[in-house]
Amino acid sequence: MGKHGKKYAAAASKVEKRPHTMNEAVQVLKSVAWAKFDETLEIAMLLGVDPRHADQMVRGTVVLPHGTGKKVRVLAISGPDRFAEAQAAGADIVMTGPESVEKLTAGFADFEAVVATPDVMRDIGKLGKVLGPRGLMPNPKTGTVTVDIGKAIGDIKGGRVEFRVNKTSIIHGILGKRSFTPDQLLDNLKAFVTAIQRAKPSAAKGKYVRSAYVSTTMSPSVQLDLAEVDGLVAADKH
Repeated sequence: MGKHGKKYAAAASKVEKRPHTMNEAVQVLKSVAWAKFDETLEIAMLLGVDPRHADQMVRGTVVLPHGTGKKVRVLAISGPDRFAEAQAAGADIVMTGPESVEKLTAGFADFEAVVATPDVMRDIGKLGKVLGPRGLMPNPKTGTVTVDIGKAIGDIKGGRVEFRVNKTSIIHGILGKRSFTPDQLLDNLKAFVTAIQRAKPSAAKGKYVRSAYVSTTMSPSVQLDLAEVDGLVAADKH
């Protein structure tokens, strides 16, 4: 295992090894980040689920109030009659089902998100081998297969992110850029954590969120206070 550099070590020395409130965590990360580029704020949450069982899968989407700070190129796949709607909503590329199959299987990959209307799914089913490994295959469960293609594109452009628990029961997510204000990062963090809490499977038993840490691209991680994490949804209901 490689050793961390002096800058990382200096940053790590400023991070207390204790649970932090979300506000504290954001403030700490803003103060210790040292990279010269605009780092991304990230979160990792260990969940008390077994993703090998379908009824314990945690998957969904959340629209971050202040976006991700990243420009996303969106490919919209629909019939020609929906092209104008997709373009008006901000789609960077629009294609019919057969056209998308031809171009994507030939290697076209200049996009980071894909949305499709239900009527083209029969055509693009064969794209699973191309889009599946990138996690981009349109799916009704994540809102990327929809008759309201304009809204789907607008959500993605506006900061919608997908989340899915991995085989080690961890969910990773992005929360914005270091250049965001502390309030913006805090709002995004709360929105993401709330979405994970609401996605709790009914089959999950025991403690749901086992641990949660936030970090920037290059920084050490900061542990979150699980009492606050667990209280978000309860507070939202009142």
